[in-house]
Amino acid sequence: MKKVVVGISGGVDSAVAAYLLKEQGYDVIGLFMRNWDSLVNNDISGNPNLQNDICPQEQDYNDALKACEILNIPLKRVDFIKEYWDYVFTYFLEELKKGHTPNPDLMCNKYIKFDLFVQEAKKLGADYIATGHYANCQNGHLYKAKDQNKDQTYFLANVTQKQLENVLFPLGNLTKTEVRQIAEKINLNVAHKKDSTGICFIGERNYQKFIQNYLRPNPGDIINVETKEVIGQHNGLMNYTIGQRRNVGLSGQEKRHYVCGKNVEKNLLYVAFGDDNEYLFSDECIIENVNLINAKKVEKCQAKFRYRGEEYDVSLEYLDNNEIKVKYPTKAKAVTPGQACVLYLDNECLGCGFIKDVFKDGQKLWYL
Repeated sequence: MKKVVVGISGGVDSAVAAYLLKEQGYDVIGLFMRNWDSLVNNDISGNPNLQNDICPQEQDYNDALKACEILNIPLKRVDFIKEYWDYVFTYFLEELKKGHTPNPDLMCNKYIKFDLFVQEAKKLGADYIATGHYANCQNGHLYKAKDQNKDQTYFLANVTQKQLENVLFPLGNLTKTEVRQIAEKINLNVAHKKDSTGICFIGERNYQKFIQNYLRPNPGDIINVETKEVIGQHNGLMNYTIGQRRNVGLSGQEKRHYVCGKNVEKNLLYVAFGDDNEYLFSDECIIENVNLINAKKVEKCQAKFRYRGEEYDVSLEYLDNNEIKVKYPTKAKAVTPGQACVLYLDNECLGCGFIKDVFKDGQKLWYL
């Protein structure tokens, strides 16, 4: 009997993944990863829905433990707190300091879930590892999930072909609705548990209050990108991302407005007015730290600049220093430095790079 170690998070997806593998005849072991210590970081949840204000990750562990009892599989627990801080959270803070919008989930998958977790699984004698991601993997190639609304290949695009060896994604050909129906059928305790959203280590907490534990706010001017006039005050550039419309700090403005740029040196936040303002659009970007899962170099493909974002037809120009120039002539809105540009060839996820510079009409955008 082949042994598979499943990453159990305390949610419905990973629990159903474990159930499906057990039904397929695998010897299943659950492994819960503890990546964040809220008490050490002086950051309790503040979530009134949790009894006695228990740390969200401890609540998840309790849910995972109960789910594994129902499934009659063992649950092991491993701490990656230091490693998560070193490989994920430090990156997150450094990107914020640069004025970028980081992608901690991609780093977590690359360095924690598909590296350290795999090493731990091998210690348990695993032939395979599995997760509750909505994705498909065949012969080291990564493909989109059946449920396009839940497809998570965007967050898996930074893993390598080697890391995808002996990996199972049991939910790849199921919809979220079907997963919940399975959970209900077997009376899983997490059948109706709300999906986690946002950045994993922040959870239900207030983002700006959380960040202030680690980066000191530095208020500055908000600038109308067209008139160059000061129109308000921001409360720290790390609290904003390109394309942001809500909570910008211009409540008196009647016209819809969006963050379109940052100047970290001068501590300025640029805002554009109107949904189709030209300052929100670009037609080229350079991506760095490129990861091509199968080393497949194509000249034309599709690209997504954010999770759940639109896919654009793009052409690629391969540069030195592991960089690619990505051209999208139809123009894209709010392409954001620091975010992942994930490349697809129809249903296959080719890999990704991280947005370094953004251009329009051959000119680097001065307000980014």
